[in-house]
Amino acid sequence: MELLLFKKPGNLNKTIKKIVVITAIAIILLAVIRINNPIPHNHYSNPPLSNYPAAGLVIPSPNQQLININIAAQDIKITDVREECDVSAGEWVPNPDAPYYTNDTCWAIHEHQNCMKYGRPDSGFLKWKWKPDGCDLDVLNPFQLLDIVRGRSLAFVGDSVGRNQLQSMICLLSRVEYPIDVSPTTDEHFKRWKYVNYNFTLAYFWSPFLIRSDEGDPDGPTKTGLLNLYLDEPDESWATQIDEFDYVILNAGHWFTRPAIYNEDRRPVGCRYCQLPNLTDLPATYAYRRVFRTALRSIAERVKFNGVAIVRTYAPSHFEGGLWDAGGDCVRRRPYRRNETVLEGSDLSMYEAQLEEFRSAAAGAKKRFRLMDTTAAMQLRPDGHPSRYGHWPEEKVGLYNDCVHWCLPGPIDTWADFLQHMIKMEARISYMERKNINKMH
Repeated sequence: MELLLFKKPGNLNKTIKKIVVITAIAIILLAVIRINNPIPHNHYSNPPLSNYPAAGLVIPSPNQQLININIAAQDIKITDVREECDVSAGEWVPNPDAPYYTNDTCWAIHEHQNCMKYGRPDSGFLKWKWKPDGCDLDVLNPFQLLDIVRGRSLAFVGDSVGRNQLQSMICLLSRVEYPIDVSPTTDEHFKRWKYVNYNFTLAYFWSPFLIRSDEGDPDGPTKTGLLNLYLDEPDESWATQIDEFDYVILNAGHWFTRPAIYNEDRRPVGCRYCQLPNLTDLPATYAYRRVFRTALRSIAERVKFNGVAIVRTYAPSHFEGGLWDAGGDCVRRRPYRRNETVLEGSDLSMYEAQLEEFRSAAAGAKKRFRLMDTTAAMQLRPDGHPSRYGHWPEEKVGLYNDCVHWCLPGPIDTWADFLQHMIKMEARISYMERKNINKMH
């Protein structure tokens, strides 16, 4: 093979022309690829999805469905219309682009919410998104959200539905980066993950009642245990740990149906299904109301907490044909229209008690309290629960037909859209506050 240096002049000119043409074609091809597939921020690689991967930015595999994400083409500002829009009221509309991950591409799905793994035969429940009345709610843009929360932290505090939401968030963000486990303990009830390239931390604090509780009797009147709830004492496992977080999402709900003795000022004031003499049987809302009062008061009194406290509203269950322990199931395969169902009974009572306590706390607080009202949206999704597809048929589990938690992927992924909207709103509020301060000076 001849070296270019020793070619004849005629051949040299031809070779140079070929190199120029090939180079031009390559530049054009690269430009086309760059326009259609924008690379956010950093170069990244795609680690294996079959196990718990290390941290790192990732790109989706070719067969993964994703929304068109282009940071340069999107403006993170909130328009006045969206600021005024109530995103809690609306309808579910078809979304052919969903889902944005699968049980094969996300390692964070809890076994009992891994509906596709356990043979759920339909997939139509995945193809919906929430459409508020009078405005649009953007589907989560994981690149953009991680950019907004760069250097910040978010904690989920509550029960297993809160964990359900956390795992949904990890799956949605895994299209950009996998977090690493930085938990200070091996206790699965208290976990922390870090998105290294964004210096963003997610945390989970298990606290199904948000207040101090213990087990008074392992059996109780119904053989499911009898709990002691101290309604005016916050659970210190989370209440003393939130100062470092920029966002804290509180939730609680379905555990309040359990038999329990209600204590205030360290003495019993009543109970739920305790069947004990001299103790008045009280509704679950009695405890639920006081629990949120105590939790929000605790946050308001945290001198060093300067973040945003978000209350995520009650998520209704959808048992039909019986209670959870009496053959009840959720077998519907499409969302309700809002004229087909209504929030009522104990679900309505719990929701109203929660709203009243939130409004009371927010009215007099110097802290930033916000409401993530997902109740109306989830009331319309009886099709989104695992039912019997959270385990193998022969397995013995406590909740055989699960109509409380949500399949992943599934309707609960929309909560990330709500959260993204709220975080953008906070960014907008902070921007306006700084702008007004600058005008004063």
